[in-house]
Amino acid sequence: MKLDAKALRYMSAEDFRVLTAVEMGSKNHEVVPTSLIAQIASLRHGGSHKIVGELAKRNLIAKVQNAKYDGYRLTYGGYDYLALKTFSKRGSVFSVGNQIGVGKESDIYIVANEDDKQLVLKLQRLGRVSFRSIKSKRDYLQKRKSASWMYMSRLAAMKEYAFMKVLYENGFPVPEPVDLSRHCVVMELIDAFPLRQVDEVANPAQLYSDLMDLIVKLAQHGLIHGDFNEFNILIKESGKPILIDFPQMVSTSHANAEYYFNRDVECIRVFFKRRFGYESLLYPKFTKHIEREFDLDVQVAASGFTKKHQQELEEYQEALGEDGDEGEDSDEDIESEEESEEETTEEPLNEMTEEEKAEERLRNLRLGNDMETESEESEEELSDLGSDDEQEDSEEDDDEQKHSGDDLLAPTGNRDFKAYRDSSKANEKAKKPKAKGDLDENAIKEKVTRALKSQENRTTGKHHSRRNLLKGKEKRKNKEIVKHAKNGNGSIFD
Repeated sequence: MKLDAKALRYMSAEDFRVLTAVEMGSKNHEVVPTSLIAQIASLRHGGSHKIVGELAKRNLIAKVQNAKYDGYRLTYGGYDYLALKTFSKRGSVFSVGNQIGVGKESDIYIVANEDDKQLVLKLQRLGRVSFRSIKSKRDYLQKRKSASWMYMSRLAAMKEYAFMKVLYENGFPVPEPVDLSRHCVVMELIDAFPLRQVDEVANPAQLYSDLMDLIVKLAQHGLIHGDFNEFNILIKESGKPILIDFPQMVSTSHANAEYYFNRDVECIRVFFKRRFGYESLLYPKFTKHIEREFDLDVQVAASGFTKKHQQELEEYQEALGEDGDEGEDSDEDIESEEESEEETTEEPLNEMTEEEKAEERLRNLRLGNDMETESEESEEELSDLGSDDEQEDSEEDDDEQKHSGDDLLAPTGNRDFKAYRDSSKANEKAKKPKAKGDLDENAIKEKVTRALKSQENRTTGKHHSRRNLLKGKEKRKNKEIVKHAKNGNGSIFD
């Protein structure tokens, strides 16, 4: 779809409010109901219905035919207008110019900001008929099973902006990213020509070596372009290459990283042989010439860099931090710490310090318990765990304590207290057998009687309805005969 920004200046705030409501409803609905659009827009006096019709005339939204309910879907035109409105508020785009490029995944336009500086606007257009295999060729979906083309366009724009920003900050020959909104990216305009339009080069060997060095440099930083060909390389008048189009970049940790790297190298070799008649025996190989120096794929979360790699990196960084802290300490301190740790491990765990004992005494005093009684009971319980006879005696003592009234006044340990439940009643309920057979027979009899009654009602109802129809027909016929007889149009026997 071609961008037409003429109607943008005539749109009001209410129009954009309704358009935004359709966008919000598209998150959960493929076809957004008209009632939901009005509810989200929340305009007074039901003005959203009139605005919806005007937006549909401008092809910013489209009504879906043969739908189960009355609803609309957002088009790429409406999505473009929402992005341009955001750019205009930020001041990054003030005017829209001509179209300078069309790709299988995007459209490219010249725009200008408030200072009349020319920039490039790239609109992602995923879902075209010419390139519908994008769900298998690109990793935009990741773990998702399905997604709309508009949402995938947004993911592609976010990925390209992230890669472009990281590469530009690290000194790579790429355009400067300016702004991002939805499926649109604003970047620097570079005065150059695509490599596919260049027929002659002063020094093809130098250009060949520069491009191979760029592929190797990207791999050393942990990235592989994945589509390094004459369509995504711009050549300045000075002969320096500029790299564009980054949504398909992958990490060197990707399972197919070597395949993508060798494919990029082979694309350049084949193009130079076909266009300039230049062929070199020297070309980089993934296994020999690639030594990872930086981790740009970590910063941009390139595909292939898994969570496992992220955990390994964090553990490695933590180990480095601990080594740095230990390096500041002396060897004697380290030995003393190791000795102290060994001594502490050899000490028994059951022994308590005086401070811990004091804390327990204070805690027991607050709860109303005596420390001595609790300690004695705990020692008796530990000693009685091995013998079954003594456990039975302790259970009988507990039953006697429950029935005695004097022991209720004694302080008890709140931690060992358990709620009393009458298990005898529960056992009696469980022991009572349920007469399932009788209940099942009665239920079956009731169901049979109900079915017979309903069948009789249906038959009698049908009989009565037929009889009433016949009576009505006879009455109407008699009335018509009498009417004709009164008017003199016919006799009673006609």
